[in-house]
Amino acid sequence: MLLAVSMVTACGRPETAQTPAKASNELEGTWKLLNGTLIEKGDTTVTDYTQKVSFIKVINGSHFAFLQHDLTKGKDSTASFSAGGGGYILKDSAYTEKLEYCTARDWEGNEFHFTISIRNDTLVQRGVEKVEAAGVERLNIEKYVRVK
Repeated sequence: MLLAVSMVTACGRPETAQTPAKASNELEGTWKLLNGTLIEKGDTTVTDYTQKVSFIKVINGSHFAFLQHDLTKGKDSTASFSAGGGGYILKDSAYTEKLEYCTARDWEGNEFHFTISIRNDTLVQRGVEKVEAAGVERLNIEKYVRVK
C-alpha cells in the first residue's frame, strides 16, 4: 500500500527540467537607429536618424524586421517608407541577415554579413552591403539604441 501511494504521489509531481531553457541572446529586442554611415567609392554619407526620419529594427530568436518612415507623416518632399525582414544567423559577433522581404525588391534574396558589438544599451553593426542588381557595394556602419 505504501509503495502504491509513493508511486501515485511521484507521478503527480511536476517534472524537473532535463535541459536548461535556451537563453535569449542579447541581440533580441527592438532597436532604434541613431545614425548610419555609408562609405561608397570613397564618399562618406552620415545620416542622423533622430531628426527627419525614424528607423527601428526588431529582432527575435530567428528573424529580424526593419521599418523606416519620415517624421513629417508623408506631408512633404521627404515622404518615405521602407521595410524589410528575414532570417538571421548570429555566431559570436558575426551577424548575417538573409533578406527575404523588402520594399526595394532587388535587395530581396541577398545575404548581408556584419560584425556587431553590444555595450549596455548600444548596438553597433558594421559590414559591407553588396547588391549586384542595384549596383550597390558599400560599407555600412549603424549605431542603435535599445528601445525600452
